[in-house]
Amino acid sequence: MAKVISFQVPKSQKEFVRYQEDSGKTFYDKLHQHPLFQLTYIMEGKGQFLSGDYVGRFSAGDLFFLGENVPHVFRSDPEYFEENIDLRSEGRTIFFDFDALGRAIGDLEELLPLQRFREYAGLCFQVKGGTQEKIIELLQVFGKSAGLKRFQLAIQLLSLLDGAKDDLLQLNQDGLFQGLSEKDGSRMNRVMQYLLDHRYQKISLDDTASVANLSKEAFCRYFKLRTRKTFTQYLLQIRINEAQKLLQETDLGISEIAFQVGFENLSYFNRSFKKITGLTPRDFKMLN
Repeated sequence: MAKVISFQVPKSQKEFVRYQEDSGKTFYDKLHQHPLFQLTYIMEGKGQFLSGDYVGRFSAGDLFFLGENVPHVFRSDPEYFEENIDLRSEGRTIFFDFDALGRAIGDLEELLPLQRFREYAGLCFQVKGGTQEKIIELLQVFGKSAGLKRFQLAIQLLSLLDGAKDDLLQLNQDGLFQGLSEKDGSRMNRVMQYLLDHRYQKISLDDTASVANLSKEAFCRYFKLRTRKTFTQYLLQIRINEAQKLLQETDLGISEIAFQVGFENLSYFNRSFKKITGLTPRDFKMLN
């Protein structure tokens, strides 16, 4: 199986494109990266999507495009890991290996536009609007294609992405987190999983630093360098994401939700929620 960071997509050395169907209780839940471009459509399931300084949620209908070597994880919500609950996670992913095309990208004028995709290394995007609709439509037939037909569809998908600048919402910051060593990636994976597993509880800086096997001071420098956020800012984002989920999916009161996601002070929760989302919890609930 794959190592935490150096994730190997099972494929032939001569394949330009590989199609993968994910179906199970949860998605692969370890922070990982690979040297391929990735297009992922979430058909069923929900949870946290983490990549560099980005902390957000994914749910059915979402479409993501990831550049090469961008560490990421689709971490299913806690209830998906419970044995007696009938929940499923399902997705469709296409991997593009530009190296398999060799010199053709530079030698053939028709393929020259593909060189621009190298600029997306280390970045991840959510695909929206009309481009999202067209790509999802093509994904419905992609799995049944083969040979030249599959190659044709792959180029068509890339052409849509190439012309979709207004429909590509960049999620993380340029060049951040790209090409982590396996040791560094393993450490970040432990930290992220610890934060997600304990996000409803009181989490101390000391405890998190010990998970990373670093002193408190060294951990703060390490974490800020790799996420461009302080430990407190990152944890706040995770908890506000959880609060958004509960506001959308439950009838719990705002104060109840605040305490459930780890806030001990309601006014601090309200201020943090508005600072991150631009809305008060009450306004957010009314809009959703």
